[in-house]
Amino acid sequence: MPREKSFRRYKPLSDLTASSEFASEDFEDLFENAPCGYLVLSSDGRIAKVNQTLCTWTGYSRSHFAGKRLHQFLNMAGRIYYETHIAPLLRMQGFFNEFALDFVTEGGERLPVIANAVEQRTPEGTLSSTRLVVIKATDRRRYERELVDARASATESLTSERETANLREQFIAVLGHDLRNPLAAISAGARLLQRSGALRDHKDLRVLDMINSTVTRMSDLIDTILDFARGRLGGGITLSRDASRPLEPVLEQVFDELRTASPGRIIETSMAITEPVDCDRTRIGQLASNLIGNALTHGAPDKPVRVRAATESGTFELLVANAGEPIPEAAMHRLFEPFFRGDIRDSRQGLGLGLHIASQIAQAHGGRLEVSSTSDETLFVFTMPLHL
Repeated sequence: MPREKSFRRYKPLSDLTASSEFASEDFEDLFENAPCGYLVLSSDGRIAKVNQTLCTWTGYSRSHFAGKRLHQFLNMAGRIYYETHIAPLLRMQGFFNEFALDFVTEGGERLPVIANAVEQRTPEGTLSSTRLVVIKATDRRRYERELVDARASATESLTSERETANLREQFIAVLGHDLRNPLAAISAGARLLQRSGALRDHKDLRVLDMINSTVTRMSDLIDTILDFARGRLGGGITLSRDASRPLEPVLEQVFDELRTASPGRIIETSMAITEPVDCDRTRIGQLASNLIGNALTHGAPDKPVRVRAATESGTFELLVANAGEPIPEAAMHRLFEPFFRGDIRDSRQGLGLGLHIASQIAQAHGGRLEVSSTSDETLFVFTMPLHL
């Protein structure tokens, strides 16, 4: 025969209180030896009753608590907080939950606690007593302090990092500016040699052309670094708008320079600029150069790069398209971030600031720069209002 299980049935608390199974001494033991401290304050705010648990925690005898006020057992900060916050709120709403206090033990040590308080009133509304439950919170308060300390440390570290980053960007800006002088001296010397005719050997002339080309590239890199530093330091891209001068010559010059720099590539261009464009012509030329240079770098070498500039419906639009592998979806979200270069086979393709600077120029003109990429074509579109 299977063994019959037996279960003990517990009576409801209401039944126990009325029966001999839960005598008054059990309630007294529950009060005295509860896992939390109990305090009862009389109507005048003096301690009328305290349980053994709180006496054990603090080291004070029951008689030492009797007749004293609660704030006498608190540290100075706790006394101020109790008198200015807890006591007034108790009088206003009759209770106060989860307030942090620090008791001072008989040995002078701090005892962190969390307390709840509630007033007891007569049917006529007269205050008869105030009951407090005190829970030891040493570990909790230590954890809270560690969180505060960790947050303060993180804030200090972040401030230091920001100061370091700002100093680094200031250094880059100053360095870029100071590099202009020796570079200008090299460029001036090369031009002087060209005009003087001192170099007649074909090899020497080729070296001179290489110097000029290198100077131009270094100058472009310095300009890019300075633009980036100005943007990071809060100055932003500076503009010199002029709607009275045509934009086409600047764009034609950019197209010619890029064709010369990439003789093996085809750049197809078309322009239909029929209205004045209120813009910084040099900056728009820089934006076009960056976009076309990006297309030449990443586009299929046997396919043309297509460029179109036009005005229509109060908007100037510049489109740059190239064939080749599509931009990965993961890279699309970071394409205009500084120093993001994606998957470039040749690590000497630049600083990775070209598209970032282009996006900053677009924003400075009140326009936007967008990109779409499929297996057939990658297309960058810059649009801006003709007049602000």
